[in-house]
Amino acid sequence: MKKALLIVDVQNDFCPGGALAVKDGDKVVPVINGIIDKFDLVLASKDWHPVDSVHFEKWPVHCVQNTYGADFHPDLQTDKIDRVLLKGTQNKDDGYSAFEATNISLADFLRGEGVTDLYVCGLATDYCVKATALDACKLGFRTYVITDAVAAVNLNPGDDKKALEEISSQGCILVNSNEI
Repeated sequence: MKKALLIVDVQNDFCPGGALAVKDGDKVVPVINGIIDKFDLVLASKDWHPVDSVHFEKWPVHCVQNTYGADFHPDLQTDKIDRVLLKGTQNKDDGYSAFEATNISLADFLRGEGVTDLYVCGLATDYCVKATALDACKLGFRTYVITDAVAAVNLNPGDDKKALEEISSQGCILVNSNEI
């Protein structure tokens, strides 16, 4: 059994002061840093949108390739990350799930590394974390979502709770960081 941590989109534009800030998005960073050494493999996804992405018809411009907003949060222990996954890289690509990464076939990579258990954390619970966790479950990985290491956009009040309920109902396991 091999455990991997997948950090989803802990980028400047999703943290306070960013173009698409998630309330308390930066508060996931110390939790992630506190558990990062418990995993055999650590991966992190990045939204990596081209400036002319159709994604920006739905959302404010954010995480544009090669900008400060697309960088990881400065306090995240990036030296512990084994592989960075880029998603949303094409003009017509939303790239919500880390399994849509364009620079790697994530499922094949995880299987090749012998990963059986995938722990998902990051931003945002109700979009990219949810999409990533649901894809991981569908692909047969034992999938955990670390509930104190995620934060939601919450366009509608309670979207975070609905997302976690949906994730759980599809077979993902909800855990707290102190249970790892």
